[in-house]
Amino acid sequence: MPRFNCSPLAPLALAALLLSACASTPSAPPAVVSSPPTPIAPQPVAVAQSPAPAALSFASLAGWGEEDHLAALNAFRAGCGVAKDQAVVRVCGLARTAPTLDGPAARAFIEANFRIEPVGGDGAGADGLLTAYFAPQYEARMSRNAEFSAPLRGLPADLVVLDLGPFEPALVGKKITGHVEGSTFVPYPDRAEIEATATDKPLAWMRPEELFFLQIQGSGVLVLPDGRRVRAVFAGTNGKTFVGIATAMRDKGLLPDNNTSAEAIRAWLAEHRGPDADAIMRLNPRYVFFRTVSDDGKEPAGAAGVSLPPGRAIAVDPGQHAYGGFYWLDAAAPKLAGAFPVYRRAVMALDTGGAIKGEVRADLYMGSGAKAGVEAGRVRHTLRLYRLAPNP
Repeated sequence: MPRFNCSPLAPLALAALLLSACASTPSAPPAVVSSPPTPIAPQPVAVAQSPAPAALSFASLAGWGEEDHLAALNAFRAGCGVAKDQAVVRVCGLARTAPTLDGPAARAFIEANFRIEPVGGDGAGADGLLTAYFAPQYEARMSRNAEFSAPLRGLPADLVVLDLGPFEPALVGKKITGHVEGSTFVPYPDRAEIEATATDKPLAWMRPEELFFLQIQGSGVLVLPDGRRVRAVFAGTNGKTFVGIATAMRDKGLLPDNNTSAEAIRAWLAEHRGPDADAIMRLNPRYVFFRTVSDDGKEPAGAAGVSLPPGRAIAVDPGQHAYGGFYWLDAAAPKLAGAFPVYRRAVMALDTGGAIKGEVRADLYMGSGAKAGVEAGRVRHTLRLYRLAPNP
């Protein structure tokens, strides 16, 4: 709204102008005249503007005092190299060249070099969702049998990912997945059609429900009977949108409202292996293909290309957040039985996932193995997300 400044000299100037006019007018005989009072021009009133919201302090973050600040800074050091924002690059260099720090010094470094920005709600913050994932370890076989009946498929030779940007500027960044039939480019088949098609060159054979969860997690380690360990790495998808099956299983009465954890879903699918479990899994049309590499024993790399530090990396929507960003999680009010009550910690944005969409949405990487899987499967918490942005 425009502001108006009223000079205190304005009434004096008006009076002088009136007196000047009277001095140049001939005198007239006095007369008794009844005249209305001279109206007073309304004076514009300056409208007070709302003060800018006060900057958040680190002390105001729930759980900041109990944080392992050195672990937080080490996670930043490990992942900040993928950042493209020059402000992050500058602080990354400072962090990586800093002398050996202890917890208090790490806290001082973070507080001196970052500021807190609530995510969502036009900068005021908003409630979102925190889930979690892990790098599973599953048994596998190199030949099919009744138990290990699901083929781990490599990326099909006929699958094509088409970038639409060169065809239409408004579609820059948009891609579609399909294959060519005759002279027509058509969408790639969904899960049900892919599974109905035999493959003559599977990478390995898995239990169906474990392959399904490997596809959700995006990567994992396969353990063969002779003790060899092979890492299954994400290679691509059929381009279909991910659809979670937990809600459908709850609505069908297959699982109770407060126990739709990954652990409970996997157990139900294993107990009902066959047509019943297949029908539930096919509610999710998205299908993930893999490639296999030797297992080096390290944590898997996320979409940003660096190893994921357990408990300190999140998958985000890359349309909303840049890789290499530093964030504070404040997640509480768990929705699933057996979950930890809160997750409050500093994390790095280093990965993405098909189900991770939206600004206040994060998937916390828990690590590798069964224990990490149990914890990850119970995380469904209300999330407040804060960006730890470099100071100017």
